[in-house]
Amino acid sequence: MIPARITVATLGAHDMPAMRGFYRGLGWREKDGSSDGFASFLLEGAILALFPFEHLAADGHVEAPARTTGFRGTTLAINVESREEVDAVIAELRALGARITKEPEDAVWGGRSSYFSDPEGNLWEVVWAPHTSFDEHGRFVW
Repeated sequence: MIPARITVATLGAHDMPAMRGFYRGLGWREKDGSSDGFASFLLEGAILALFPFEHLAADGHVEAPARTTGFRGTTLAINVESREEVDAVIAELRALGARITKEPEDAVWGGRSSYFSDPEGNLWEVVWAPHTSFDEHGRFVW
């Protein structure tokens, strides 16, 4: 059986120093040994890694597409514990200079959602969903 889990999400970065600076600026803890050749951030239960875009494509044995800073067809999500926390997190991101692409709004499915973008256009959703919680280890429970 294939384990149903995500342990590391790696973003291909065109400008490693800018991307590292952005995620450090969010207050995320960078793992010792990170550099402009590979960086990783310790998240709750997973790792966010940054790897030069061309090297990531080569590692996967695929051709790197032309450089883009637009939507890449993937989003990452930060679930929070309350409807109000969506607004608070977005306010903090705005104060840090993040580009907010969707202001907080109530969703038709009953939750609350907003989006921000990193410097290279990777989209992150900040979301609260009813009937969800976090366990004693901070893991998301649906």
